[in-house]
Amino acid sequence: MTKHSVAVIGAGKLGELVLAGLLRSGWTPQQVLATTRRPERAAELAERHGIRPVLNLTAVTQADVLLIAVKPQDAGKLLDDFGMKVPPDRLVVSLCAGLPTSFFAERLPGGIPVVRVMTNTPALVDQAMTAISPGPYATDEHLAIVEEVFQPLGRTVRVPESQQDAVTAVSGSGPAYFYLLVEAMADAGVLLGLPRNVAHELAVQTAVGSAIMLRDSGEHPVKLRESVTSPGGTTAAALRELENHGLRAAFLSALEAARDRARQIATEMTTKN
Repeated sequence: MTKHSVAVIGAGKLGELVLAGLLRSGWTPQQVLATTRRPERAAELAERHGIRPVLNLTAVTQADVLLIAVKPQDAGKLLDDFGMKVPPDRLVVSLCAGLPTSFFAERLPGGIPVVRVMTNTPALVDQAMTAISPGPYATDEHLAIVEEVFQPLGRTVRVPESQQDAVTAVSGSGPAYFYLLVEAMADAGVLLGLPRNVAHELAVQTAVGSAIMLRDSGEHPVKLRESVTSPGGTTAAALRELENHGLRAAFLSALEAARDRARQIATEMTTKN
């Protein structure tokens, strides 16, 4: 069992995913603190998870690892309230999309390590993809602590912070792309005459099975795609239409837009604050 204690500061939807995953993996309610803006939200978390909601300043003084899980636009005000009161032996972990570690380092006492994290919503079923980047003063030991926190939620990878906006575009926002794809496949199935529930089940299980096969086989997606595509067959005809409608170009444009929006958020916040 880990010796660390974690405070999820701003336990909204994403923060709750993290604290719930920690509890499922064996962390005790005494090791997991949470702060919220609204008292009713605090009561809800206490009832649902058995954890102890506290005030921000209490979390800062009692927990070793401080996970900042508020919306990016709220991070500046939050740090104005307690940033300079963070003890020197704490580790600060940012879950705020788009915000660089320098944003936090500037609002904390000198020497406090900051690690930037981008995870995603499949944390709900312990299948998250989490990217971890060291910021100012963060060492390999600090990264190992962050991995300890997030490994129960799925898989982790270390990347340079300069790649975090691309991570946001690919995996942070990525679940939405796949939900849209499954939705489109199910809608097409209905158009082709299938009952809605059957079309939905076909699309969902196909997506789940294909993802597991891709992960566990170790094969390149091109090879797996080719194994389904017979010359002159139905799959080849469908893929031709997807290419004719610019599927690859659409994905490239979409991910570039997500990356650019992450950069824009950082610029807006650093300029504003």
